[in-house]
Amino acid sequence: MIFATGNEHKLREMRELLPGVELKPLPKGVELPPEDGDSFAAIALEKARAAHAATGEAAIADDSGIGAVALGGRPGIHSARYGGAGASDEENLEKLLREVAAAGAERGAYYVCALALVEADGSEHVFEARCDGQLIESARGEGGFGYDPAFVPAATGPDDRRTYSEISQAEKNEISHRGRAARLLARHLQARAGGAAPAER
Repeated sequence: MIFATGNEHKLREMRELLPGVELKPLPKGVELPPEDGDSFAAIALEKARAAHAATGEAAIADDSGIGAVALGGRPGIHSARYGGAGASDEENLEKLLREVAAAGAERGAYYVCALALVEADGSEHVFEARCDGQLIESARGEGGFGYDPAFVPAATGPDDRRTYSEISQAEKNEISHRGRAARLLARHLQARAGGAAPAER
């Protein structure tokens, strides 16, 4: 099936998360619609529908982002462009950390991922999950992308202060918002195929 993204990091992660599924990149020349939906699920569905309409194949699409408790859930669906049009990951992260610091002591945050599936027959499904944690004051670690260098997931335990960028990819896949959403998708695909579905963790 087609994975409707232009983000190589996401494509690589999703291939690891869905090892039994052949994921093909979005064909060249296929443009995704503007991300103007009002939720992660709506935006993911728009992208999956566009890929399906252009190729006639089953398509999945992801929309994900981070929300800061102190900012009322911002940047949320605007995570990829939080620093403005053309802003780099580093610029987006710097803006978020600056605003969270100005808002006070609350550093709670959460990542959300919505995975939309439009099957070859046009039927639609959305699988959504989140990972809670905290934002540290400055970036740390070499792995991951986006806001990962400043996000400490709660799922690794209260004494583990490693960021998403400091844990291994295998550890991240186990606990991340995208990993959890991908397991929900995998359960659906395996149930449809009549196989045993993995338990959600």
